[in-house]
Order: sequence, then C-alpha cells, then structure tokens
Amino acid sequence: MSLPTGTVTFFFSDIEGSTRLIQQLGERYPDVLLAHHTLLRNAVAAHSGNELRTEGDSFFIVFGSALDACSGAAEAQKALAQHAWPDGGQVRVRIGLHTGEATLVGNEYLGLDVHRAARVASAAHGGQVLVSETTRALVDHVLPPTLTLKDLGLHRLKDLARAERLFQLSIDGLPGEFPALRTLEATPNNLPTQLTSFIGRDDQVREARQLLTRSRLLTLTGPGGTGKTRLSLQIAADVMDQFPDGVYFVPLAAVQDPELVPSSIAQALAISSTAGRRLIDSLLDHLRDKRTLLVLDNFEQLLPAAPITTMLLEGSPGLRVLVSSRAVLRVYGEQEFPVPPLALPDLKALPSLSALSQFEAVRLFIERAVAVKPDFRATNENAPAIAGICERVDGLPLAIELAAARVKLFSPQALLTRLEKSLSALGSGARDLPGRQQTLRGAIQWSYDMIDAPGRRLLARFSVFARGGSLEQVEAVCGPAEDVGGDVIDGLDQLADQSLVRRIPDLSEPRFLMLQTIREFAAEQLEQSDEAAAIKDRHVAAFIALAKQAQAHVFGSQRKEWLDRLEMEHDNLRAALDWTFATGDAKNAMQLSGVLWRFWQMRGHFDEGRARVAHALALPKSRDYPAERLQALEAAGGLAYWQADMESAQRFYDECLELTRETGDKRALANALYNAAFPNVVNMRESERPRALLLEALPLFRELGDQSSVGRTLWGLGNGYYFDRDYPTAKTTLEESHAVFRTIDDRFGLGWALHTHGLVSLKMGDTETARKDFLEALQLFRDDGDVSGMVLQLDNLSQIIRADGDPVKATRLASAAKLYQRSKGINIGRLLSEQEGRTGREGLSEDDAERVWAEGQTLPLDQALEEAVAAARGATTSEDRRND
Repeated sequence: MSLPTGTVTFFFSDIEGSTRLIQQLGERYPDVLLAHHTLLRNAVAAHSGNELRTEGDSFFIVFGSALDACSGAAEAQKALAQHAWPDGGQVRVRIGLHTGEATLVGNEYLGLDVHRAARVASAAHGGQVLVSETTRALVDHVLPPTLTLKDLGLHRLKDLARAERLFQLSIDGLPGEFPALRTLEATPNNLPTQLTSFIGRDDQVREARQLLTRSRLLTLTGPGGTGKTRLSLQIAADVMDQFPDGVYFVPLAAVQDPELVPSSIAQALAISSTAGRRLIDSLLDHLRDKRTLLVLDNFEQLLPAAPITTMLLEGSPGLRVLVSSRAVLRVYGEQEFPVPPLALPDLKALPSLSALSQFEAVRLFIERAVAVKPDFRATNENAPAIAGICERVDGLPLAIELAAARVKLFSPQALLTRLEKSLSALGSGARDLPGRQQTLRGAIQWSYDMIDAPGRRLLARFSVFARGGSLEQVEAVCGPAEDVGGDVIDGLDQLADQSLVRRIPDLSEPRFLMLQTIREFAAEQLEQSDEAAAIKDRHVAAFIALAKQAQAHVFGSQRKEWLDRLEMEHDNLRAALDWTFATGDAKNAMQLSGVLWRFWQMRGHFDEGRARVAHALALPKSRDYPAERLQALEAAGGLAYWQADMESAQRFYDECLELTRETGDKRALANALYNAAFPNVVNMRESERPRALLLEALPLFRELGDQSSVGRTLWGLGNGYYFDRDYPTAKTTLEESHAVFRTIDDRFGLGWALHTHGLVSLKMGDTETARKDFLEALQLFRDDGDVSGMVLQLDNLSQIIRADGDPVKATRLASAAKLYQRSKGINIGRLLSEQEGRTGREGLSEDDAERVWAEGQTLPLDQALEEAVAAARGATTSEDRRND
C-alpha cells in the first residue's frame, strides 16, 4: 500500500453508543459490526481512502485529497442510513475530518494533526460529519451541490488545545440537526490550554474513568516527570459530560502552606470569602447540590491538608476529586492509581519501524523531535537508538521530551551514547515551566527534599540494587532498622508512597524497584556519604549467598524456578561482580563467578560468563585463594567447553586437576577428573586418557554416594564410546546413566543423557528411538528454560525431520539452530556439526537451500521449536497410522 505524504486528510470514525448496542443485540452484534465495516470500507475505498487501522468499531483512514475525504464520509453516512438494520440495532456513526501534515513512519502517521483529527471526531454525534477549518479551506468552493458546510463556531476540543472553528458537512437527504457538540464549551470549566498533544495513555484514561465511577477520590501517583498533571487534565476532559456543574483545575505547585488549600480551591471556583465565615463552609455551600469534579494538581507538599478533601466529599454527594501527587493522601475512601511510565519496546527483540512507532514512548520522542527539528525522521538506522533512549530514561515523559529536544544537536545514536554515561546529557526544558519540571534532576530533587533523613539514607542504600531487589536481600543490605528509622520494608513502603520506589506485587514474593533515573540520583547521594563501600560489600555478600543457594538446585526439580530467579537478579549479580572487580576483591569475584557458571551456560550467556570469569582469574591476588580459584577455573573450563574452545577448556581443567590432587579432597578430585576428561573426548584427540580419568572418578563418586555425579560420569563414558564410534557400548552405558538420573530426578543430567543416546540411535539407524529421545530431552529443557539444551535439540530434530523426507523443513530449522548457536555462543553445536560433516542444507539445490536458510534466520526460537515438535510428532503419527 502506497500511502500519501505531505498534506493529507485524516478520517476518524466510531459507532455512537456501541456498548449499548452490544447489550441490546447480544449475539447479533457481530453481524451488525461486520455490516458496518463492509459499508464503511466500500464507501471510503470508492474515494481513494487508505485504511490504516481498525480497532473494534473505530476506523482510522487517510486521504490524499480533502475533497475525496468529504465525499467518502458522505457516501459512508448515506450507506449506513439506507441499510436495513435489525430492530433496536440502528448504527449511527460519528466522523471527523482534519487536514494537515504528519510524519510517516513505516505505515504509521505521527504528529499533532493526527491527534487533532481524532478529537474532531470525538466531538461529533452519531450520523454527523465534522470538518476542521483547514479541511474547509480546501473544499469550500469545490464541493458538489449535494454537500454543504455549516459553520458551528469556535470550539475547544478535548485535546485541550486552542479553540478551533468547526464545520458540519451537511448531506442532502440526511438529517442536519444535532445536539450541541461534545466539546469543552458544553460544561463550565477552567481547564488550561495545552500547547502540545497528549500521546498514548489510552488504557490509563479508560481505567481512570472507570475508577471515578466507583471512587469519589482518585489519586494519581508517580515520580516527578511521569506525566501525572497531563494525564489528570486529559481524564478531566474526557469525563466532562458526567459533571454538568463544572470541572475545575486547582494548581497547587506554588502553594507551600496547607492552610491555603481551601482558598486555592475557592479561587478556581470563583468563590469570594465572607467576613466572619470559614472558607471551607462557603465551599461546602457552593458544592453541596452540584455534580462537580475538582482536579487538585501537585498535592504532595500539602499532605497535612488531605482531610479537606474528605470534608468536601462528605458534604457534597455529587462531588468527585481527582488528585495528582507524588505521595498518597492516606485518607478514608482514597483510591490510588499509580501512573506507569510510557510503554517501551523490548530492546532484545525490536519490531519493525512501523510497529516500533506504536509504542507510546517512541511515538512521544518522534513527535517532540519533529517539533524542534522539522526535518527529523525516524529510520531503520536510528530506530534502535530511539528505543534505547526511551529505555534509558525509563519511559518517563518529561525525560523523553528533554531527550527529544537534544536532536537539534545530536543524532539519536550520539545522544544514546551520551545518556549511557550520564543523564545530565538531557539538559533542561522550557523556561516557562516550574523550575522542578525544567530538568529531570530538579523533579527528583523536589521529591527527595520532602523525605526525612532516615528515608534519604534508605533511598541511597537501596540504589545499590540494579533493577530492584527482593525482601531477603534488601533487608540484608539496607538495614539495620535503627539506621533507617525503623523496619526496612516499612521504610521502602513509605518511599513507594512517595513514588521514589515502586512495588512489584505480581511475583511469588514482594519486590521493590527503583527507576533508573531515580537510582542514578540516589547513587550520587550514597557516594557522597561515608558508607558507600560498606553497603556495596553487603550487596556482594547477599548475592553470593543467593547464588550459592541457587547452585544447589540447578540440577533438580526446582531448576527452572531458581534459574528464573537468577535471571531476574542478573543485573544485581552483574553489579556485585563489577564492584569486586573495581576493588580488586579476587576472593569474592572468583567465588561469585564460580557459582554462576551453570546459570550462564543454561541461559545462553556464554560470552558474558567467559569474560567475567577471565576477569576474576586475572585479578592480582587470585592465586592467594586456592579454593575460590578452583571454583573459577572449573567455571572457565566449563564455559570454554560449551563454546567449543577445547584447548582452553583442557588447560583450565588440567590446572584444576593439579590443584585437587595436592589437596587430597576426594570429592574435588573426582569432579576435577570428570571435567578434565571431556575436552579431548569431544575434540576427538584421544580416548584412552579421558576414559582412564573417568574410570578413576567413577569409584570415588560411588564411594561418596554422589549418585548425580555417578550418572554424569556414566554419561561421560557414553560420550567417549560415541565419539569412538563404539555405538553398542555407548548405548548400554548411556541407558545405565538414564536409570540413575530418573531415580534421583536429575532433569539436567537426564536431558543430556537422552541427547547423546538419541545421537547414538541415529548412528545405529534407529530413527524412532532418536526421535523419542530428542523430544523428551527438549521438553525437559523447555520446562526448565535451558536455552543451550533447547538449541541443540532443535538441531537434533532437524536431522530427524530430514530423515523423514522433508529437507525444506529440516533446512529451515537447522538454519534457526545455527542462528541461536551463534547468537548465544553455543559453539559446541557448531563443532559437532562440523565433525559429522553436516551443513544443514542436505537434500536441496543451492538456490533452494539459500532461500530456505534465509527463512530460518528470521525465526524466533519459540516458533522454531514449535515447528520442530509439530513436524517430528506429525511424522510419528503418520508412521503409527501406517503400522495399524
């Protein structure tokens, strides 16, 4: 679809009273909605309209010509009016047209004129077509005789922008009289004019509207810069028709004395004080019989005045109060509504440019960037940087707007580089804003100044947590209670009430999170104190304890739970390691990296893991701690093995073996023997020494009663026989390891034993046993989130599918397997393929293989696994049918 650019006309429509229609028509509504869609699409298509988006009963269409837009709208209303709707199912559609310019990003238009067109439509009634001044100017003298324009005067729309003259497109043969427009003039109000568009937040506006029907006091909370004021104004504009006696905005940012809140409200309502009478009584008399909405903005510094809201609500049954505040009011009947940051894309899986622009944070950045630099364009080249900027500033609207203003000086790529070093690169905003809103730092400082000294100390200490912390670690690091004015968790709860930290309740246990923008500020406060080093040392100790606790579970039935927990804490583990490196703490650096290596291996963090362990081993005092060095050497060897760097793996493992023979520790020696056997086995260098090492380890493990290691050693011997091409002995040995792993419920060991047994079965021509082995292994790895295991089983199943006679599907999946082996650093899969002489393209011509291989390179891992399982199981079903 080729979309028009330059000056275009936007068409928005929706069905008036659609909720009522759904209730009245019940099961007949889908047919009515389909008829509406068909009639409207036919009408606009006949006049060159381009349908951009349909959501429920609403349409967003763009025309290259304003005249075509008017003609399409008129034809749509005629078709809808003439259609035979069922009883009680008359469909009345409101349509708004506005002409302007917008930035085209992919297949999405961004800009103020798009929002303006939507607001024009929202002011209309069913059956009515509203036209903006800019559209009228283009069509006034060229409309056909059957269409005329009626001047409806100046109106402020619900986008809170300046007043604009609106016109009604009158259509011959259709009704031309409608009630007063749904604009701000319909209700008494003092809502201030906004100079910029309101972007996104549709879900929050909808939820807040619903909450206001149930709660008479709704408090929007959030940190500075999150857009509470703008959201409260938009909510007020959207609910205006529910408050015929008025909607009044009460700005409180400049008020410091709680005693002055009543006079601020009175001023907004234009109520004069009377001598000898309390102002609160005058307010109650004025509001008592009225349906009114008060919007109290920036209440956080006036919390002692919170009971005033209760007094007004108790004395005025028709009153609703909408508050914006960084802290909850803590009065009876209050409904808190935490305002989240704007929606962000996943930086690890960025969508297309067009889809990326649908994210609120990205859309805000692009629109504000165009406002300061009209020739700014979002492209495939700068889109990742734009997404990165939005993520770096936590999706906070104020920070995004400040960042967008910097595109006059920096490209998005250059700006992101500067922001990764410091948020000071954001600079300051408009001079006519309050000082605390001109800079992000000013907004945070405002909140920080309002908490007491113990709260500030707790906030600073909590800044050592990267991406949040769970209760156990938070209490260990941030206490004791006497340092922070009481219980640590209660203190964090109070900071959450002040919007300086966030509660994350939807997990197995409560967790607290600090936005990165606030964390950077709090970390500065910690560095300026005399306790920064001590708190960071506590943080390291807490996460070493957690990693050790997890290590005991990574082979058992709770493996996924613990791996998920380590994944959630990965940023904290990184921060802890960074501190050990910065301070030269070799003991803790080696200890932590040593216990984390299985997590890095199972979750595909090979490159990072190897770099971390290498750094720990290279620290000057690393040889002063032999026990911890042994842990780190084993980790280095394991990660090198999985990356098919067998020479490095052998070197690390041999050093481990040398150290353990000196200690006389049987368990450590047996483990070192097991590890030292593997690289040469897989590298097909030799088999006698590795087998001797494993046979030396096996009785030691049996003597120790370590069944898991007995199973692993049998698996190692089976691997050796496999690489020696002694398939019958390999099969028997591996089946013995299966039995051990199943007995003790070692899911990790069983998965890899099935993997090798499947490979042996393939070599022996037993495709069906191999199929069952690979499918069972894959299920185990998927259940536990073991990325390495999943990727290797994907490659294995591609061999099964090729043997089933489907080289196209097999090549597609082999390509996906190679993609994730490369991106995750699982090089052992590549090594095994090379040893077997497999390219993954067998059975296809060069051209076909190239085409199918390219398809596989685009597959998400989950989709590739689903296709592999379906294809492998499908063949099994077909075979079963043939055998029946």
